[in-house]
Amino acid sequence: MANIENSAGKPDAGLVRKGLTEALFAAVLSFGMFVLYVGLKTDQNISNELIIVQRWGLLAIFVAVAAIGRSPRWFSRPHLDSRKLAKSRQGELDISTEKSFFHRHFLKIALIALLLYPMVVVAFKGPQGSLTYVDNFGIQILIYVMLAWGLNIVVGLAGLLDLGYVAFYAVGAYSYALLSSYFGLSFWVLLPLSGIFAALWGVILGFPVLRLRGDYLAIVTLAFGEIIRLVLINWTEVTKGTFGISSIPKATLFGIPFDATAGGFAKLFHLPISSAYYKNFLFYLILALCMLTAYVTNSVRRMPIGRAWEALREDEIACRSLGINTVTTKLTAFATGAMFAGFAGSFFAARQGFVSPESFVFLESAVILAIVVLGGMGSLTGIAIAAIVMVGGTELLRSMDFLKLIFGPDFTPELYRMLIFGLAMVVVMLFKPRGFVGSREPTAFLRERKAISGS
Repeated sequence: MANIENSAGKPDAGLVRKGLTEALFAAVLSFGMFVLYVGLKTDQNISNELIIVQRWGLLAIFVAVAAIGRSPRWFSRPHLDSRKLAKSRQGELDISTEKSFFHRHFLKIALIALLLYPMVVVAFKGPQGSLTYVDNFGIQILIYVMLAWGLNIVVGLAGLLDLGYVAFYAVGAYSYALLSSYFGLSFWVLLPLSGIFAALWGVILGFPVLRLRGDYLAIVTLAFGEIIRLVLINWTEVTKGTFGISSIPKATLFGIPFDATAGGFAKLFHLPISSAYYKNFLFYLILALCMLTAYVTNSVRRMPIGRAWEALREDEIACRSLGINTVTTKLTAFATGAMFAGFAGSFFAARQGFVSPESFVFLESAVILAIVVLGGMGSLTGIAIAAIVMVGGTELLRSMDFLKLIFGPDFTPELYRMLIFGLAMVVVMLFKPRGFVGSREPTAFLRERKAISGS
């Protein structure tokens, strides 16, 4: 430790010099990367002439953030190294330590908070003022939580890299949109049907990729997602192409519609007319679907098929040598994950009242996969936290008008959401490679679980 820490416990001059050198290198590199994209901007003047707008102040902020973000790693290295050394000296540790009350009852507290969330928002903001909070920060986040939990079955439990997961989301949405519009079927009939149709397509995708792994599997699933999107665009006689399907019937509460008619929810219960009732109903509906997804996932993990998924994730050759049928294991993983995507797709169509192919691009698959990786593959709690941080954080950008005082009046915060998304992924992968609550431990143990030093 002599070359890392001096007698005062502070970084020595060598580490300080390395930190400053890397900060300078990061500043020069970021300047070269952003000078043409951030520092200079093309625009049109009043004479319709193309001019170049210089934004050196904004470029300086980007460069400073890159330099400052690079240097602390060297100054904190002595502290991190001392922690690693202390952990390695402890050897084999029993991780079955007593947890606090909050950790033991975290899921119950979170569920109670979610159940009370719409009521609290309505109490403070009123029925109309609560629409943004319930819809954008409640329903939107829970949709991504459900999608990420469904993809977690394929990626986190079975270890099958799926880059076309949004295709099953689209199948569920268009199943509800088409069958409700053309045949008049209700939401409660189409919700399970959409999941079944999506699961069927999951099996159809699973058969051609049974012998593929890793990058090859990712390429095929990516192609499958693009094929579905192109079919939706070009099959105009049924899907109406890029125009999409509009006027999709809404979900009802046991046949009671949420409209202003005499038999509507508001008139039936003698309440003032407001769209907040429908939003609150959708919130509790998607919350129930998320709870169903979590319950099925936890239950299946403890079943033989769930343990077969985990064995397949760790080593497919060893899994096959143990006599496990990898064909049915892969197909059940694809079908189960696709089924929950179909549920979420049908809910999305009922919530929006309009679907189009632009809602199911590859970027959606990338975002869902990033949430699974950031939260920790296999961890439902970590994935939910990642969805709240990433989706809720990007929604917060829309209301951060004070950033225009820093970056200029033309700054649009939501346009930089993917930049922040990518930065968050880099930071998490550097400091938490297994995600927020990452864990690859199996569901079955012999006697007691132990942590190995350096694991």
